[in-house]
Amino acid sequence: MPQRPTLSDDRMSDDTVQHAPVADETVRMRTDGPAPDGGPQLPVDAADDTRPVTRDWLLGAPDADPPPSPAASEDDWTTQAFDRAPAEDSPVVAEPEVDETAALGAVPDEHRNDHSAEDEGGDDGSDTPAGPPPGDEPPADGPRAPWWRHRAVLVPAGAIAVLAAIYGVDLLVSSGDIPRSTVVAGVDIGGLSPAAAAAALEEKLAPRVQADHTVVADDVESTLSPATAGITLDVDGTVDAADDQPLNPWTRLVTLFSDRKVSPVITGEETALAAQIETLAAQVDVAPVDATITIDGTTPTVSDPADGRTLDREGSADAITAALAEGGDPSTPIELPVDVTTPHVDRAEAERVLEETVTPALSAPVGIEGSDGTSAEVPVAAIAASLAFTPQEDGELAVAIDPTALQTAMGDELKVFGSGAQDARFQVSGGAVTVVPSVDGVGIAPDHLAEQLMTVLTQPAPRTLAAELGPVPADFTTEEAQALGVKEEIGSFTTNIGNAASGENIRVVAAEVDGALVMPGETFSLNTFTGPRGTAQGYVPAGVISGGKFTQAVGGGISQFATTMFNAVFFSGLEDVYHKPHSYYISRYPAGREATVYEGQIDLQWKNDSDTGVYIDTAWTPGTITVTFYGTKHYDIESISGNRTNVREPALQEVVDDGTCKPQAGAQGFDITVTRVFKDLASGAEIRRENFQTHYAAEPIIRCIAAPAPAPTPPAPGG
Repeated sequence: MPQRPTLSDDRMSDDTVQHAPVADETVRMRTDGPAPDGGPQLPVDAADDTRPVTRDWLLGAPDADPPPSPAASEDDWTTQAFDRAPAEDSPVVAEPEVDETAALGAVPDEHRNDHSAEDEGGDDGSDTPAGPPPGDEPPADGPRAPWWRHRAVLVPAGAIAVLAAIYGVDLLVSSGDIPRSTVVAGVDIGGLSPAAAAAALEEKLAPRVQADHTVVADDVESTLSPATAGITLDVDGTVDAADDQPLNPWTRLVTLFSDRKVSPVITGEETALAAQIETLAAQVDVAPVDATITIDGTTPTVSDPADGRTLDREGSADAITAALAEGGDPSTPIELPVDVTTPHVDRAEAERVLEETVTPALSAPVGIEGSDGTSAEVPVAAIAASLAFTPQEDGELAVAIDPTALQTAMGDELKVFGSGAQDARFQVSGGAVTVVPSVDGVGIAPDHLAEQLMTVLTQPAPRTLAAELGPVPADFTTEEAQALGVKEEIGSFTTNIGNAASGENIRVVAAEVDGALVMPGETFSLNTFTGPRGTAQGYVPAGVISGGKFTQAVGGGISQFATTMFNAVFFSGLEDVYHKPHSYYISRYPAGREATVYEGQIDLQWKNDSDTGVYIDTAWTPGTITVTFYGTKHYDIESISGNRTNVREPALQEVVDDGTCKPQAGAQGFDITVTRVFKDLASGAEIRRENFQTHYAAEPIIRCIAAPAPAPTPPAPGG
């Protein structure tokens, strides 16, 4: 660096005599010793108002951060001279260059830090830091300190170490217990031991899961039994799912302020739950109703369409499981999802069919003329009875003639054309059953006649068809009859008739049922098969039990036929769908193996659950009724009757005889279980058992007593 000239207070003579430099106007005085010139010592706590300055500052330049310089020793009292401009004629004497701000490094901290905290950016008021704090300056002539010893590194590292220690202590203290703030379906088990948590769940959550719950699907309400559906709370599994300590530090921190929710483990048996859902679906599911045409006699009307609905089985199972897992209040209904299904045919399409097809079809009969001069007529009533309407997926309402309905409506009218067909049938003789072959006929086939009618129904009257004769096959052929396997007796039962009026009704119903054929998989209903049982069908009044009392009703005695048939079902090994025992035990029937029926209210239903047909043969005499089933025998059946239990004594009732009172001897009531044992035909080994449990009420003792005599009339006053 070039040397700068220094100025002196005295002018130099031309002979270049050098004078001593003037005193440094910014001499820095020590605060703890005598002045260099021997002057008085400054007080120790006196403020040092002096500081080294540069020439630029003297010339008016703003303050600048001084460059770092080595610290001066406490004994170094050397002062720095200010640069002054030399006189034009003064010789310049070269002096060693001295750092103008070297003394700044020697300023004690108490003099350099007089400013407030907000002035630490520098003397000029800028944001530039004033430099590292005391003690952090790098050595003047030595290497810098390692990076890891800097405060910017040591402070965060220390904080991390403290947090790690806290985390470790928290994890150690919590180990072995359920994590804090853990809540399972509203039950707080945080901080508990696994055993205590299990006990809390058993006490507070399990009863809510296992209680019966109300389920609602649209407007259908029912009760769900989790126990029946195989749904339970897996307490051990729930504790296992909840007792794992979270290792994530953030998760552990969050649990100090909020709950850690864990879902309970719910176990279920899908088949059992599906069975309950299907039971509910039977009430919910409604098929959509397409707009169609209904005909009352010969009067057609349009019926409006209606939406259908279907229970969402899978969604219902999810909703039930989720509700139970949440541990909800059993009194709060569980909403189940329902899907709405729309019909295909709207009202406008039905009205079009009514106008274009049905109204013309029912405007007049259709004549049939044979080539030999014979004729017949299809009346309007037969056309109306045989019209069939089938909704199509494209929204169209298709119209056709049902051949079977047409044949039924026509009866024997078509027999004038050729000879009719005869169906195959079964015949019982001497305890054996044989097939009577079918016979094909010649005449007008109902299928062909139905096709012909559709071509003229929209034409105006008069309308006629030419009779086209051809082979008429039997509806039930010999081959079909033989394939049913009706070849032997599979079950039979006989009961005794003790009342003539009842016997007459039994004869009528036996004649209706005789010869019935129940196909494989078909369910037989006695009420459906016979239809109404009134005086028009030949039934007469006879004894019945109504409301716990013996009385008279048309068709009485049919229950004896139902009991006889039920026992035939029992010993044939067929499936009992529904039967109802009498309310009182009737001694002429086997206890626990009897049934009653009542038109429109109580039915007898059984199913042919075999793979062969069942042919019903009835045999009536004035004193007995026998029902025998023929088919293919699959089992040997044994009946085991249990003891009569819970015996109940009859109560005594005295009834004033008004002319209708009938005395009763009364009978005990009791419970009984009858077991049906299925055995293998070849080996006699037991295959399975089925129990029938029956409860009989005690029949009261009724005594008819005379009405009390009327009280005598008191004499009139004064008489």
